[in-house]
Amino acid sequence: MTNLADALTELGDALARVSAAALADGGLRGCDDADVLGALATAGRIRRSAEAVMVEAVAVIVDRDRGVGHADRVTTRHGCRNISELVQRATRVSGRTASDMIAAAGAVQQAVALSTGEVLPAEFPGLRAALSGGQVGIDGVIAATGAFRGCQIGRAGMLAADTELAAAACGEGVDAAPPASADELRALAQVWAAYLDQDGAEPDDTRALRKRGITVGRRGGDGLVPLRGLLLPEVAAQLRLGLDSVLNPRGDGAPAPGPCFVDDADRDPSEPMASAADLRSHTQKLHDAFAVLLTAAAASGELPMLGGAAPTLVVSVRQEDLASGRGRAHLPDDDQPVPVAVARHIACTGAVQRVVLGENGRIVSITTLDRIFNHYQRKAITLRDGGCLIPGCPVPPQWCEIHHVEEHSRGGPTHTDNGVLLCWFHHRTIDSGGWQIRMIDGIPYVRGPYWWDAQVKWRPATTSPTRKHDLIARRV
Repeated sequence: MTNLADALTELGDALARVSAAALADGGLRGCDDADVLGALATAGRIRRSAEAVMVEAVAVIVDRDRGVGHADRVTTRHGCRNISELVQRATRVSGRTASDMIAAAGAVQQAVALSTGEVLPAEFPGLRAALSGGQVGIDGVIAATGAFRGCQIGRAGMLAADTELAAAACGEGVDAAPPASADELRALAQVWAAYLDQDGAEPDDTRALRKRGITVGRRGGDGLVPLRGLLLPEVAAQLRLGLDSVLNPRGDGAPAPGPCFVDDADRDPSEPMASAADLRSHTQKLHDAFAVLLTAAAASGELPMLGGAAPTLVVSVRQEDLASGRGRAHLPDDDQPVPVAVARHIACTGAVQRVVLGENGRIVSITTLDRIFNHYQRKAITLRDGGCLIPGCPVPPQWCEIHHVEEHSRGGPTHTDNGVLLCWFHHRTIDSGGWQIRMIDGIPYVRGPYWWDAQVKWRPATTSPTRKHDLIARRV
């Protein structure tokens, strides 16, 4: 190893001993507030210094891979697809942190000119010096430089902003304030970017095109995936129309909410049954409607091919877990498991491919089970059901999924006598939402929870105008 590597190894060993002492009984817990805060501040400086070494190492690797054939790259020679994977494996950080590290390296690296071998100055030399001195870390560099992405700023203006941002990071700014945090650097950088950006008269539509974007994050500890973004006005308007088409009541009006105490024999078949009490918030309804739009788009067959086939959500689950309803399932590109109910929901409307593995993990056999209702069956079920089968649900048939009343995994056939229309939400919660469905002579019957029907009776359900017309004709 080089002298630098030896020094870092010794420093790491010493720091590991200090860390063990701090976390041991009688460590930091036995210190007073001043010592605890002092340890926190010093650890922060050590972290920033370590991040400076990491950023420079990444910058060197990026520079060495520049202009080199794929087989000769550092990433390829070490068995990694790209620099992000190499950073993750070497440092054990998350993909998000690796991306930040690479972005910070791009802002402060001193690249080498391919033609002359000359070391070129960094884009932000002041922040590079602050990083070298342990005054700013990766998050500070990202916060300070991110505001200038896409801005048309001259070199002189960029250097002026860099000088002030570096001074603020070191506590040497014109206001004599203490060293700035990452959030404070971001706010200052945004002021500089607004001041230096020479396209202030840029038309709103051009600026909007530059700022548009959507970010899909990674699932957090609460089991949810963050979705953030900025939409162009026409895209937002189209999305609202799609959401409204799912959420708005039907033209004939949704049935009035409340319990239903009328016997089947006394009830006018042409009258809609009572609406279900929907306890979802507005934002939850928007989420479920968005899920309906995505499912409908994927099923339309008009999306671009992905991997030689239509974009298909693949959920993996063990066969015994799917049959028992217990256990966990897995989504692609997600290390955290999901409830097995997700797999049952997807399997109800999609194809199931059974892969049998031997004890050593070898694939023994692959079998595809035919459980998808064809378009002829779907048209017939639509004619019979009209829309989502749950009373009061306004989702039209084109947005609905077809649910196997008797599960296919338990012998239920893919037949019109065993399929009913359900919207995404009611299909997703059919096992836990209090609603029950069964088929009687090929006719779907619904039994709702007690708060909807005090008698808890099985009642025939349909929103099909054709069937309503037939029922009226039989009574006349």
